[in-house]
Amino acid sequence: MKRVFSNPIVAILAGACLRLFFVLKFPAGSGDTIIYDQLASNWLSHASYAMDVAGQPLPVDIRMPGYPAFLAIIYVLSGHSGEAAHRAVMLAQVVIDLGSCALIACLALLLAVLCNDQANRRRAFLVGLWLSALCPFTANYVAVPLTETWAIFFTALATLLIVRLIAQASRICSARQLAASARGFWILAAAAGFVVGLGTLFRPETPLLFIAAIPVLLFVFARRGELHRLVLTVIVLFFSTAIPLVPWTIRNAITFHEFQPLTPKNTNLPGELVPNGFMAWERTWLYRVRDCYLVPWKLNDEAIHLEDIPAAAFDTPDERDRVAAVLETYNDDLTLTAEQDAVFAQLARERTARHPLRTYLWIPLRRAVRTWFTPRVELLPVSGHVFPLSYMWQEDPVDQRTTVLLFFLNILYVGLGMAGVFYLWKFPQMRAVLTFFLLFLLIRTVFLTTLETVEPRYVLVCFPMLIALATTLFRLSPLVPNN
Repeated sequence: MKRVFSNPIVAILAGACLRLFFVLKFPAGSGDTIIYDQLASNWLSHASYAMDVAGQPLPVDIRMPGYPAFLAIIYVLSGHSGEAAHRAVMLAQVVIDLGSCALIACLALLLAVLCNDQANRRRAFLVGLWLSALCPFTANYVAVPLTETWAIFFTALATLLIVRLIAQASRICSARQLAASARGFWILAAAAGFVVGLGTLFRPETPLLFIAAIPVLLFVFARRGELHRLVLTVIVLFFSTAIPLVPWTIRNAITFHEFQPLTPKNTNLPGELVPNGFMAWERTWLYRVRDCYLVPWKLNDEAIHLEDIPAAAFDTPDERDRVAAVLETYNDDLTLTAEQDAVFAQLARERTARHPLRTYLWIPLRRAVRTWFTPRVELLPVSGHVFPLSYMWQEDPVDQRTTVLLFFLNILYVGLGMAGVFYLWKFPQMRAVLTFFLLFLLIRTVFLTTLETVEPRYVLVCFPMLIALATTLFRLSPLVPNN
């Protein structure tokens, strides 16, 4: 067993088998998959970054161009279209995600080095590789054409570079050390910024990494009275991040006559009504992904039934009657009008005025808990229902066991990561890096609670940090050698 677990090739092969299992057994799709596919196909067919509207390609900016570009490259290389092309995309994502596993292992190794744990560096690398290779939550998303696999990859790589940047900044204690390390420091800062820029081409919120890193760098430089060096660092990070975004920004300026380096907040097609009132009303009660399938994700596409809306969405019978009246007319043509949206806006104002803490505190907290502590079965043919226990055991025991197993496995990964923070905090040289990790986890969680809907997949980019932190608790494991 020692020989098996101490071989990184075996870990990679095990990770490849797990991902191929999901690709072959549980390939999936989503509404976003259709959007990305249209953007890639029109890019190839019409040389236009566009979606099909009324039978014609219409230029849009509702999604960042990184993933459609990836799809277009795979379509050209594979020579396929439709389901065969999506299978080629999934196989390519298997390779990318295994690269993420290697990056997570390198991050675990770096944490061991920063702890001066020289004897367990190899152990840290191997444990990080195994934990990431066998993580079903990140592996599952290679089987669907979505940005998660790339987002995890760029987050892992950017985190590795930012941790090195923070560690190097912390070690520079004198002018002599600064002169010797300056060139490497600026190269590292430029590389970190460029990687974050590449990640932003896939997911526009990737710069949240810098929002978490800059306060840490501020503290490191401020205690030495070198705030000017922080300013230079921020400038380098900003410009290197902006470089990959320049073509996209120029394209939007030419096509839409606007300065738009990212996607707009409301990703609607030109001419579509932005349902601000409906989304404000949702934020007063929506906290679980199950309700997203029944209400917000049906908007302007399917009928929304009053009985599918949770009772918590109504404070009074009058509220329920007003929503019922709106849905009665909406369901006739499946298009939300400005007048109907205004009704939801008024409901949102009334509910918020009645219970402000519910809207601004309790619902976001419930969203955060649901986002982090979930079985993550949204891509699997599993109901996700556990209760009532006896009924579900008789009705579908396999689904119930699978849901419970994945729920506790998710808790295990999150718990091990948090335990790693407590373990590493006793090392003073680790506190700046740990602060960066905790700030990023907090900032990203708060950011996700502000979105229109609840999607647990958006915290998967935090798993590289969690897994790297978790490795510190396994360095005494007898399964792998010390060196």
